[in-house]
Amino acid sequence: MSRKPYFPPVPGAPGPLRVSMEREVRFEEVDPMDIVWHGRYPSYFEDGRQVLGKRYGISYQHFRDNRVAAPIKQMHIDYVRPLRFGDAMSIETILHWTEAARLNYEFIIRNGQEQVTTTGYTVQLFIAFDEELMMYPPDFYARFLENWKQGILE
Repeated sequence: MSRKPYFPPVPGAPGPLRVSMEREVRFEEVDPMDIVWHGRYPSYFEDGRQVLGKRYGISYQHFRDNRVAAPIKQMHIDYVRPLRFGDAMSIETILHWTEAARLNYEFIIRNGQEQVTTTGYTVQLFIAFDEELMMYPPDFYARFLENWKQGILE
């Protein structure tokens, strides 16, 4: 599948961070035709963000501990083919480099045959717990960016 990238590469920036998780489509996630209801995909993206955050030390708990929230500013979903009840699926989550005070996540969902079923992205901004928009990445995230740039993430 060829498409324009959601987040074009930044010259000189480190490569994206990637994680993948697998799961099955549950009965509660499908409509009467046994097809995953379109409104379930944001929660699949959330599953992927949680796995990536835990893997790289930028989990929601890290954000909470630093009194920072990261609400979604933008979300986009491209539906390619349906997933059905009982299908195996993988959710690949990709965090793209940016020095701006934001998180650029891309998602690729595949079925058990490795066919792309859905792609999409989210953009999240940083907001302090007092609801003030942060114009620069918070200190803990700036340290994460520096480690990413230096290639020393676990």
